[in-house]
Amino acid sequence: MFEQTFKNIDDILHKDAGCGSELDYVEQTSWILFLKYLDDFEKDKKIAAELSGKIHNTIIDRKFCWAIWAAPKEKDGKIDHNKAMTGDDLKDFVDHKLFPYLKKFKTDAEAADTIEYKIGEIFSELKNRIQSGYNLREVINRIDDLRFRSHAEKHEMSHLYEDKIKNMGNAGRNGGEYYTPRPLIKTIVKVVAPVIGNKIYDGAVGSAGFLCEAFEYLKESKKLTTKDLEILQKKTFYGKEKKSLAYIIGTMNLILHGVEAPNIIHTNTLAENLSDIQEKDRYDIVLANPPFGGKERTEVQQNFPIKTGETAFLFLQHFIKILKAGGRAGVVIKNTFLSNTDNASVSLRKLILENCNLHTVLDLPGGTFTGAGVKTVVLFFDKGSKTNKVWYYQLNLARNLGKTNPLNENDLAAFVELQKTKAESEDSWTINISDVDKSSFDLSVKNPHKKDEKTLRSPEEILDEIVMLDAQSKQVLEAVRGLL
Repeated sequence: MFEQTFKNIDDILHKDAGCGSELDYVEQTSWILFLKYLDDFEKDKKIAAELSGKIHNTIIDRKFCWAIWAAPKEKDGKIDHNKAMTGDDLKDFVDHKLFPYLKKFKTDAEAADTIEYKIGEIFSELKNRIQSGYNLREVINRIDDLRFRSHAEKHEMSHLYEDKIKNMGNAGRNGGEYYTPRPLIKTIVKVVAPVIGNKIYDGAVGSAGFLCEAFEYLKESKKLTTKDLEILQKKTFYGKEKKSLAYIIGTMNLILHGVEAPNIIHTNTLAENLSDIQEKDRYDIVLANPPFGGKERTEVQQNFPIKTGETAFLFLQHFIKILKAGGRAGVVIKNTFLSNTDNASVSLRKLILENCNLHTVLDLPGGTFTGAGVKTVVLFFDKGSKTNKVWYYQLNLARNLGKTNPLNENDLAAFVELQKTKAESEDSWTINISDVDKSSFDLSVKNPHKKDEKTLRSPEEILDEIVMLDAQSKQVLEAVRGLL
């Protein structure tokens, strides 16, 4: 039912002049879905309060409740078309009354970790793009049929919502910008192994996949007490996101998974000066797939000791700094990070080896990220002790990965098992840092068990380095011109 409803909604939005892509479909579906979710959330809270003899104070004023403006019902439970607004009346109400009312929640909320604050923040970032009030009425009617009451319903809804996020890659953007394959995230979470009480952070939160999977992992990790549940809800998951749409989707995704008021902030993580990070700002766990290939402005680079335009390299510095001593991390990054010879790459490898124990490198095959041709590795490291040995695992599959043949958890099962003991196999090996060239700190993946493996870099790796060196040269020239 849910799947067909989403398809029908996309068909309606496709014919609306205000929605031009899959990105718009997800954004517009999200805010309407959120208000329907909120209505069911209120019903559950009211029932719980009544059972315990308490009074439930509703969050939303009556005239802005879903059952009043969106889906007034007749006695038989069907939409009352005499009371339900449509056309220009509906659009005017949504644009000029509903949205301004919901935006005010941000300033009126008692604290940032409340669902009231999240309502205000979400509707401060959004606007209704559906131009036809008749199309809007159709979408509302479809979403009204959905239920979020049972655990099974919420689970199915969150699963389908993530399918929509995955499809955003078809909108002419890198799918990895919004969607990291869930089997990979689950594997990273298993290896990092968070426990209840850890503060978990993703500074490039995107669709919040890492935080959602960490939440699912921790829910199943033990029999949870009431205190455990409160810690999971309010003191465990933290994120930052620069882009408005990704922020909305990430927040919505966590809410659908069951985190009522996600601690996600809409901000540019990299605008924060590393020297301003204090002990109170640090986290026990970092899980992230920072955007790669992006270029940050010179003034943003000034916030970092190692200057580089490569966004992922700035994020890596941020993650190392924001981890507590003894904190653990699993971070996805392009495999060229391990071997590039530019100053920033060399300095960053030196930083991580001297300040962290980089204990594991997972080398992923091309095609892991559907729609993105880059090869990636996952760095697993603990902060506070230097690296002596690095255990590598090269994921070699008998098939090519792609849309019709994506990565699955079974593909990574051997890695998870072998990683526990850092055992040697045909696909895994260990290097001693004492054997690494101290002028380059080259950590490139060279499987000693594959004698026919070519040590030459791929054309893509060489081109990546040329681009990086060109950018570096441009910065030097601009600095020289500034002195003349």
